[in-house]
Amino acid sequence: MHGPTPSGPRPSRRALLRGAAGGGLALTGLAAAAPGASATAQAPGARATGAKVRDLTGPAQTGRFGAPWTDLGIPARCPDGSMLLVCGDTFDGGGVGGPDWRSPVGLRSSNADPAALTVDGCVGGGRAVGLVPEGHEGGTTAIPSDVFTVGSTMYMHLMRGVIYRTHHSDFWRSDDNGETWQYLCQWPGDQYGGQFQQKTYAVADDGYCYVLSTVFNRDITSGLLLHRVGQDALGNPAAYEPWGYAGGAWAWGNPPTAVTAARRWGEICFRAMDGGYALSWLNMAPLDLRAQFFPLPTSNLFTTPEQTTIVPTVPGREGGNAVASPYGGFIVPGSTVGDLHLAVSQWYDAQNYRVMQYRINGLTR
Repeated sequence: MHGPTPSGPRPSRRALLRGAAGGGLALTGLAAAAPGASATAQAPGARATGAKVRDLTGPAQTGRFGAPWTDLGIPARCPDGSMLLVCGDTFDGGGVGGPDWRSPVGLRSSNADPAALTVDGCVGGGRAVGLVPEGHEGGTTAIPSDVFTVGSTMYMHLMRGVIYRTHHSDFWRSDDNGETWQYLCQWPGDQYGGQFQQKTYAVADDGYCYVLSTVFNRDITSGLLLHRVGQDALGNPAAYEPWGYAGGAWAWGNPPTAVTAARRWGEICFRAMDGGYALSWLNMAPLDLRAQFFPLPTSNLFTTPEQTTIVPTVPGREGGNAVASPYGGFIVPGSTVGDLHLAVSQWYDAQNYRVMQYRINGLTR
C-alpha cells in the first residue's frame, strides 16, 4: 500500500514493488432509510485534536528484527494478552524496495496497553518471517486488511495479487498467538463487483462478527457493504449473510446494498468499541483519515457524522494530527471514543515508510 501525499508526484507503489520483484506485480438504524436517502455523505465534523505518541516501526524500532521498513501494523490483542502488529510489505536494507521482501509479517509488543506499545519481539524469533507463503512471483503480494481475535483464536484476512489488482482474498487462523497460521478459505476478487476484496471485522457480543467490505483500489469509487457471520463459522464463505435493501425494507439475506455513499476508499477498520461500533478509514477525496461512531452495525451511516482524525500535510510541517502522506488508521485495542489510538502509516520516500501511533482527542458519539 502507498500513502497519498499532497507534496507532489513520486513513483507509484505498484511500480516500486514491480521493480523489487523484477517483474509485474431487521434491526433499527438503516431499516428506516432507503439507500441514498442522503444524497452525499455527511460533511466531516469539526476536526479533532491529536498528537503522535511514537514511531512503532523504523530502523531504530524494528531494524533488529529485519523489518526496518514496513507499514500498516494492524493491531490485534492476542489471547495471551500481548499485542500483535500485522504489517504489510516489509523490506530490509536501505529502504523500500530493498532485499528480503516479505508480506505479511508480525511484530509484537509484550505490553498491550495503548500507552505503552513498544515492539520487543516478532513472529519468527529474532527475525520477522512471512506469516504465510508468498513468493512475490510476478510482483504479487499478500496485503493484510484485518487481524482480530475471537476467544483463543486469531484470524487474518489477506488480499492477494499484484497490488490494486486483487485476484482473490483469503482467510487464515492461528491458535498460538499468531506464531503459525492455517489456511481456511478464499473469495474471488470480482465478487460483488470487487466490493468484497477488502474486509474488516467487528467482533460483537451477540455471537456474530459484522463485516464491512469494499474494493481495494484507491482510484475506484465503490460502495461499502455489510455482512454478518457467526463466530463459529468465520471460515465458511456460505455463512456470510448480506444486509440489503429490497421491497422497501432493509433485511439480512437481501442482496447486499451499499450502506453509505460511494467514494474512493483507502484502508478501513471496523470495531465493536466503547459500547457501540467504530469505523475508521482513509478518505481519498478530500484526503484525510476519518471516523464514525454509531450504536449498531446496521445504524444509518448516511447520516452518522464523519469526524476527521488525521489531516494531511507536507514533510517538514508535521505536528499535532497533521501527517505527511498518511494512510491506514487502524484502531488500537483498548481505545475509546474519547481516547482513540490509531496505527497510522506513512510513506513518501524510500526512508520515510513506517507505522506510527497517534492519539486523537475531542471525538464525540
